[in-house]
Amino acid sequence: MSRFSLADLPDLTGRTAVVTGANSGIGLVTARVLAEHGARVVLAVRDPEKGEAAAATMAGPVQVRALDLADLSSVRAFAGETSGPVDLLVNNAGLSLGPLSRTADGFELQFGTNHLGHFALTNLLLPRIRGRVVTVASLGHRIGSLDFTDLQWERKPYRPNVAYAQSKLANLLFAAELQRRLTRAGSPVISTAAHPGISSTNLMRAERKPSFGLRVEKFLVGLVAQSAEEGALPTLYAATADLPGDSYAGPDRLWGMRGAPTLVGRSARARDSSAARLLWDVSQTLTGTRFPLGAPATPAS
Repeated sequence: MSRFSLADLPDLTGRTAVVTGANSGIGLVTARVLAEHGARVVLAVRDPEKGEAAAATMAGPVQVRALDLADLSSVRAFAGETSGPVDLLVNNAGLSLGPLSRTADGFELQFGTNHLGHFALTNLLLPRIRGRVVTVASLGHRIGSLDFTDLQWERKPYRPNVAYAQSKLANLLFAAELQRRLTRAGSPVISTAAHPGISSTNLMRAERKPSFGLRVEKFLVGLVAQSAEEGALPTLYAATADLPGDSYAGPDRLWGMRGAPTLVGRSARARDSSAARLLWDVSQTLTGTRFPLGAPATPAS
C-alpha cells in the first residue's frame, strides 16, 4: 500500500468544508490544504480576528465565521446562520490542560468544548451535511474513561490530564455512535475519526508557573513531535480517502506518535457500543440537541 500524501487529495472544487479551530495548528493546515485543492472552506473560530489573520495566509475561497464551542448559544447561532450544503465537517478544535474551568453552560471546559460543543454542532448541521464528518481525537483516549456519575468534575478532585483523556475518549465514542445512527437512518454521510500523533501545536495551555513535571513533559514531547503539517495528514486522510464509516486514522510509526497516516486501532473502551449509546443519550440531554435524521431502530439485544 502506498503512503498517503498531499498528492493523493482529490480536486475539491464545488465542495464546502467547515473546519473548527482553523486559525492555528493542525486546523489551520487542514483548512489551508482543503482550500488549496478547491474547496470553499469556512474557518469556524472562537476569535474572528485570529481567523482573519489565518485566512490571509491561505489561497482559495475561505470564509471566517465566529464559533465558540464552549457556548451552546454560539453553536446554535453558527448552525442557524449556515446556508447551503456542507460536504465536510471537521470537528478539529480542542483544548487541554489548565485549571478547572467551565463553559458558558456550566460544563467542565475540556469535555464541554472537545465533545459537547462538537456533538451539538454536528447534530445541528447534519441536515445540511452530504459527505463526511471527521472528528479529531487523540492518543490520550487510551488512558481515558467516562465517569457517568460525575462527567463535569463537580465532586471529585480535578485532574486536567484525566479530564482531557475523558473528552478524547468521548470523541471516539461519538464518532462511532454517529456512524451507527447514520447507517440505520440510511444516510450516505459517513463518520470517521483521526488523531495527529504527537504534534507541535499550541493546544497545551501555558501555565503562569509551569510545574517541573510539565516542563519535562513538554521537553519529551518535543523530541518526538511532528510538525503541524505532518500532524494534519491523518485528518486529511480521514476526510478525503476512500474509507468506510467509523474508520480511525493516525500515524503509522513510533506507536502512533509520528509517521504517515494509516488506519489504526483504538482502546477497548472506545469500542464499547453500550457506553457510546449512553454517552449519546447524556449528550442529547445536556446540549438539547438530537440526531435529526429520524429515530434509529432499537439495536438487537
